[in-house]
Amino acid sequence: MNQPFRIALPELCQIVARSLVDAGMSADMAELEAQTMVEADLLGVPSHGVRMLPGLLAALRDGRVTAQPDLVFKREFGATSLLDGDNGPGRMVARFAMDDAVRRAGKFGVGVCLAFKTTHWGRAHAYAVHAARQGMVGLCCTNAIPTMAGWGATGKVLGNNPLAIAIPGADPDAPVVLDIAMSQAAVGKVGTYLREGAEVPQGWGLDATGAPTTDASAILRGAVLPFGGHKGAGLALMLELLTAALSGGAFGDEIAAGDRSGMDGDASKLFVALNPEAFGGSAVLRQRVSDYLGHLAKVAEPFTWPGQRGWDVRKVNLQIGVPIHADIVEQLGAVGVRLAL
Repeated sequence: MNQPFRIALPELCQIVARSLVDAGMSADMAELEAQTMVEADLLGVPSHGVRMLPGLLAALRDGRVTAQPDLVFKREFGATSLLDGDNGPGRMVARFAMDDAVRRAGKFGVGVCLAFKTTHWGRAHAYAVHAARQGMVGLCCTNAIPTMAGWGATGKVLGNNPLAIAIPGADPDAPVVLDIAMSQAAVGKVGTYLREGAEVPQGWGLDATGAPTTDASAILRGAVLPFGGHKGAGLALMLELLTAALSGGAFGDEIAAGDRSGMDGDASKLFVALNPEAFGGSAVLRQRVSDYLGHLAKVAEPFTWPGQRGWDVRKVNLQIGVPIHADIVEQLGAVGVRLAL
């Protein structure tokens, strides 16, 4: 496998933000979008990082993503809100929505913002963590275009509908965070295997004929499989209903009927913040989290808590530069985004 190129975090953020400003976004929106996008690469998840920039630039150019969205609360009911995201840049809208949930949790103990007419947010991890770094328990989920088989289907019938939960721990900057798609692996991760020439593990997906395969390119033409069989499929269905049905927005198949690019315009996303001070208290939560992780480290070896690998990778990449695969560098260059490597 070829060694990735590396680039300093501030420089990469600046390059990405500049390209978004050139595509019509305001400077502050572009900076937030860039920071959130690059964070995925920084934490070792290239499937949801700057690899997604060319698609976003094309969507901004074509008007499938609104460069200057008009964000409007359609309903507000104490601790809850319904936000029209105007199909604005997904990372920026998601941060706005989670901040609203956090603000409401500060007042009511819990805050919930359900956003509809949103676009691809990159990685769910970012928004749950954003809440946790403000001392809240953060939870978020989204619906998406169908990429996953289920209930005996041999093709795409469900979105893999990611869910993230982040809980503050001993280090306020590195919470415990679980970020999972309802498939055995995210579609973007299958793409990473393809880019790196690696064989996909058994049970990750089907080819276009519905046959099991370990060929990443065949899975991308076919469908990924849910984790745990009916359990993953059932959770994907419930998350579809908690987002699109609850907001009155578009279901995944309706989104795909208009645009199968993966930008997921008209998707719905749910953001929840829980204020520990409304329960046992922040100090108690952090201590008990630390206690339990310590216990697991003693009884399960090796033990890595959810999110730990990413925070460890982040420390290294902050020192030696954010890794960008050569193929991604080439794809960025093809749309005029050139990295000084």
